[in-house]
Amino acid sequence: MCEDNRCGSVIRPLSTFDDFRKAITAYRLPRVLIAAIELDLFTAIGTEAWAIPDLARNMKVSERGLAILCRNLAMAGLLKKQGMIYRNSRLSATALNARHPAYRGDYLRLITSHWADWGRLPESVKSGLPLDHDKADEPVYRRGFTWAMHHRTLETAPKIATQIDLRHARTLLDLGGGPGTYAMAFLAKNPRLRATVCDRPAALDVAREIASTHKAGARLSYMPLDLLTEAIPGTYDVIWYSNVLHIYSPQDNQALFRRALAALNFGGRLLIQDAFLHDREGLFPEEASLFAVSMLLFTERGNTYSAAETRAWLTDAGFERIKVLRSELRPGAGTPGAILDDKLTIACGSGGLGLVTVQRAGKKPMVVEEFLRGVRTIVL
Repeated sequence: MCEDNRCGSVIRPLSTFDDFRKAITAYRLPRVLIAAIELDLFTAIGTEAWAIPDLARNMKVSERGLAILCRNLAMAGLLKKQGMIYRNSRLSATALNARHPAYRGDYLRLITSHWADWGRLPESVKSGLPLDHDKADEPVYRRGFTWAMHHRTLETAPKIATQIDLRHARTLLDLGGGPGTYAMAFLAKNPRLRATVCDRPAALDVAREIASTHKAGARLSYMPLDLLTEAIPGTYDVIWYSNVLHIYSPQDNQALFRRALAALNFGGRLLIQDAFLHDREGLFPEEASLFAVSMLLFTERGNTYSAAETRAWLTDAGFERIKVLRSELRPGAGTPGAILDDKLTIACGSGGLGLVTVQRAGKKPMVVEEFLRGVRTIVL
């Protein structure tokens, strides 16, 4: 299981009223950023240098308001200020500028809409239901959301692809993969791999558009699938389940794990990435805990979970954990922890470690050959 890199700092406990005051007024900088996005300020600045009077006339806003806004954006590092002249930073000139190819518009629109949605949190706390739960999931919204998820993971996916050894895999399923950003990253890293991304039709339309701009896109196929009700067609060496776990209930995930198990080839791997809670009480990391609030606002049954809970669901679904009793050194190379062959050789920092004797929970020890005759899929 992988931890999503959204999981970051640990919040300091609020023990005094001053602590509470500082926490509750932390909305100020985010609201400055959202105002700049709503005004399309970074696009207006573009690649030029502006004095406030000229920029205010161009944007049809007040000089006083723009001067205060720009000063705070410079304080945050999104604008560069020299005397009375302002320029975009590298970030705001690219990802925040609608005229630049790297513009992350769909993600910016999504996060801006969330500002108003979070203001309605008491509604969902009272009802236990997501906002606007009685409205259908519009294809237009689903398309924009899928593009936003692509924008969010553009830098992350290639980094993850370098950390997971898929050299011995030939087929990968990106389960609930949306735009297929991770699938494309795995394909780019592994030229012998073929991948399938499955999701709703509106999401797959976006995946096709993205793949059409990449050479490796010829090795990507598409599968419309209802993850909660339909069996997974075909079998795969690897199933990638990234940032989907939190959308569903424990019961939904267990049922999905059973279907994933049936869709894995012998020795296949189910790789799970999500915002996992780490501590015994389920409070930290801060980002994982707060992400559960998003699940309350926007999903019917979603939440954030611990890795221990997820392992228990995997076991209930039929996956097995094994205890290694004896091992031996073997030749091999790969990302530490990766399974290199069908004899359970595991890559180490140098060479490989071959499992010789293992033990299932509640079972007697057995040599690995005997163990492999009775099991199709292993989770280590």
